[in-house]
Amino acid sequence: MKRLAATVALAALAVPLAACASSGAPDSTELTSGPISIWYSTNEQEIAWAEAVVDAWNADHPDEQVTAEAIPSGKSSEDAIGAAITAGNTPCLVYNTAPAAVPAFQKQGGLVNISQTFEDGESFITERSGEAADGFRSPDGDLYQVPWKANPFMLYYNKDVFEAAGLDPENPDLATYDDVLAAAEAIKKSGAADFVLYPPASSDYTNALFDFYPFFLANSGGTQLVTDGKASFASEEGLETLEFWKALYAEGYSSAEPYSGDAWAGPFADGVAALGIAGPWGAGAFDGKVDYGIVPLPTADGTPAADTYTFGDSKNVGLYTSCENKQTAWDFAKFSMDADNDLALLETTGQFPIRGDVDEIAGEFLATSPVLSTFAESVPLTVDVPNIANATEIWQTFRDAWGQAVQAGDGDLEETFKTAADEVDTLISQG
Repeated sequence: MKRLAATVALAALAVPLAACASSGAPDSTELTSGPISIWYSTNEQEIAWAEAVVDAWNADHPDEQVTAEAIPSGKSSEDAIGAAITAGNTPCLVYNTAPAAVPAFQKQGGLVNISQTFEDGESFITERSGEAADGFRSPDGDLYQVPWKANPFMLYYNKDVFEAAGLDPENPDLATYDDVLAAAEAIKKSGAADFVLYPPASSDYTNALFDFYPFFLANSGGTQLVTDGKASFASEEGLETLEFWKALYAEGYSSAEPYSGDAWAGPFADGVAALGIAGPWGAGAFDGKVDYGIVPLPTADGTPAADTYTFGDSKNVGLYTSCENKQTAWDFAKFSMDADNDLALLETTGQFPIRGDVDEIAGEFLATSPVLSTFAESVPLTVDVPNIANATEIWQTFRDAWGQAVQAGDGDLEETFKTAADEVDTLISQG
């Protein structure tokens, strides 16, 4: 399954936050019911899930009908959402709101404060998602997004390529950075694949979510890019990860040229790269094309699988302020995330609902799917992006340093990223 690009190419507009009170009783004075509209993702599996949920709701709610359509095409879903916020014509709900976009959308005044608007806003989210919900709170402590689904990243490897390179295709040594570099050398010498790892290579800052960030989370025990108000990527663990990726580019094991096809799934699915970084959605893109295995992300010293953190690549649900019938929107959101519909989401899309009882509601189904069972073990270890002001500029500052010191290999890597960290700290202080 091809995921939507997570690009947030928006300049945060200086519009006051809507419904942003951080204390006091929920404000339900203007909540009304009636017809609503929603947007959902454009991939085939999510469309099927959404249409089924909407049909079930509409059959029982003649006065609160839901009209649903895919997110308008464009550079990215975030661009489409941001433009709709500016125009004041967003749908009530968007089932593809990227956590990285929430700070900008919130600053635009586009998102409803779930915690303060609905009496059961906090209780529904925390009872469903548990402690995971805290990772999506805004700096004021409230929730402007409903945690929905996660796609924990792991490392796919091509068994045929590994066998051709003289490597064990069933139990490969890929636990450490040195293991991966040794395998890369063997693959390159054998000519079994053109490259070893080929993540999206453009300068778009969100591509850091597909190379550095998952590996950094694994190597640092789940430390986010910004922690306690400071950039963390120039730490010892961050520099270990950066040096590893620099070596991949320096040795020609990775390519800094944008892929001509599908930038996310294409290189691995096409056999151009021996390894692929993806969540469970990758299985849909790779099945029938690659005989693959799946292992945890490598770290500098080799972290046990049970302790290996990873990027959650979560997509959440936003309830937008231009919605007229917010009560219906909230009621539909809760309906779409009940146990039955969350199980259907996993069964239909292969993506995990962000809820604390996945094993309870989906145990029988997971037992029939070795691939999803493998990913299920990583769900409790997923971490997403920090919810911070100036997120766009912060990630782009990191990506600019990446292009210079990692992909191109120019300048001193440690100095470059310490300078970038100082710039990020300044952006944080300005937020």
